[in-house]
Amino acid sequence: MSLATVLLKPGEADRVAAGHPWVYSNSILRFSAPPTDGDVVQVKDHRQRLLGTGFYNSRSKIAVRILDRERVDVDRAFFRERLTAALAHRRRWLPKATSFRLINSESDFLSGLIVDKYEDVLVLQTSSLGMDKRKHLIAEVLQELLRPKAILERNDMSSRKFEGLAPVNDVLVGEAPASVAVNLNGLKFDADLAEGHKTGLYLDQQVNYEALAPFSKGAEVLDCFSFLGGFALHTARAGAKHVLALDQSADAIAAAARNAATNGLADKLSFENVNVFDWLKAHTSVKPGERVTPRFDLIILDPPSFTRNRASVPDAMRGYKEIHLRALKLLRPGGVLATYCCSHHVDAVLFESVILDAAFDAHRTLRRVAQYTQSPDHPIIPSIPETEYLKGFAYEVVR
Repeated sequence: MSLATVLLKPGEADRVAAGHPWVYSNSILRFSAPPTDGDVVQVKDHRQRLLGTGFYNSRSKIAVRILDRERVDVDRAFFRERLTAALAHRRRWLPKATSFRLINSESDFLSGLIVDKYEDVLVLQTSSLGMDKRKHLIAEVLQELLRPKAILERNDMSSRKFEGLAPVNDVLVGEAPASVAVNLNGLKFDADLAEGHKTGLYLDQQVNYEALAPFSKGAEVLDCFSFLGGFALHTARAGAKHVLALDQSADAIAAAARNAATNGLADKLSFENVNVFDWLKAHTSVKPGERVTPRFDLIILDPPSFTRNRASVPDAMRGYKEIHLRALKLLRPGGVLATYCCSHHVDAVLFESVILDAAFDAHRTLRRVAQYTQSPDHPIIPSIPETEYLKGFAYEVVR
């Protein structure tokens, strides 16, 4: 097999040699021959030392996405080995899960590919040209390994435009179901895989959903940004006295209410279709001389990402501080704040600092009682910082 060689500029190879799979276009010194977009190339440093093999795309800032440190054939056998290894990882670390992320792009050394398993249906996303050109081959291997009833293509994410790819929603295998009853920790969630948000559900919180059980028994719970009710239903099942779930999406609230009824928990939950920021402001605004009356024992903050890039981090910090300040005012002494951030651009240290700033302004002292990260089906590779994005904390209000 003859591969075009991408030679890197002096000083540009260290990050790649340390394990990061992205080669930026401005790091390239020259080519041994003009590569074709979407084809496999080999990457070498300026001294001709091999760094790896990957997909090339001249239209992307990420010119090469490295798949292996050796010279490999990216064929059926390659994908079968990678997919088999990924499945083994999930079965080891999430042995009871029937729905999970099977392939998490760089985390599974398949940059540009995501595959989510929802019971017996798979949802595939390809965010790189190289993976997109091989999606039917990947679907064939997935059929061999898992025998799904259907494989859906949910390639409607905006990031594809940076690879020169158009949005596509299609069915690669079988027939698209109207919805799938997804089992998460023994609870059923109805997921619209063809039209729902992302690929249907947020699977990265699957372990964290159960982790709040110790704080739920007998509690008055406020679940902000509830989406389909993941935290709300888990805390209700764990013994919460009552759970109020808030979300600005009317469709999400309606789906969460249906999920509550399906699981026999409707009498423990209530739902409001509101802007969470506005709701928190309205319930913590008082006249001069008055004080907010705390009414919750557990408040959950799991907002969507406030940051799309590093430039938006300062604005995001103001948003995070606002919701934490108002949530802390609504917590009773001894109550617990469980809070999460899903932005890669905000690390755990920065996230905790804004929480402590809010606590200072709210005149509250916090005791950290737990720390959270993404579920094991979203593996973290420390040499690839982008693979770590979800962080969370639980704090007890001491006074």
